[in-house]
Amino acid sequence: MTLRGIGKTFGVSMTPAREAVRRLVADGGLSLSSSGRVSTPELSNERLEELASIRALIEPELASRALPRAHLALIDRLQAINASIAECAAKHDDVGYIRTNLEFHRTLYLRAQAPAMLAMTETVWLQLGPTMRAMYSRLNRTEVPHNHRLIVAALRAGDEPGLRLALRSDVTQGLRLLAV
Repeated sequence: MTLRGIGKTFGVSMTPAREAVRRLVADGGLSLSSSGRVSTPELSNERLEELASIRALIEPELASRALPRAHLALIDRLQAINASIAECAAKHDDVGYIRTNLEFHRTLYLRAQAPAMLAMTETVWLQLGPTMRAMYSRLNRTEVPHNHRLIVAALRAGDEPGLRLALRSDVTQGLRLLAV
């Protein structure tokens, strides 16, 4: 896409389109060529491994910090999100599956009250987004990730080591599928 095309699609002038693209380029979610063409960056296996390592380090820590604040309403909300993930999987709605999966993680991580770590995590998600979209369409998911159930069970039991393990497994197993 071009900046002009983005502006036209969203009904905005070039200035807000340019600023939005610059922000996404700075965060690694888009690439901008010298001719002004916008594209999603292709991630090498090495870059995927790096991003997976970042997630495997930060996300269990976020979950651990959320654990003392994990009340029953949060656990119920996570279970409801898992039900939505199952619906997306049954409909083969890959975009919905990815969005709802990230909603599950973000809902938990917001309880950590660690805005800098959450911002770093969201930047990694942004960089992985296009690759995840391409990969999920090939996977033919049919149910909620097994580790999500383990995450909810660990939260319910107040089991920090179990929570860290389930989170790390969820992140690394999912990203392992991205490597080509």
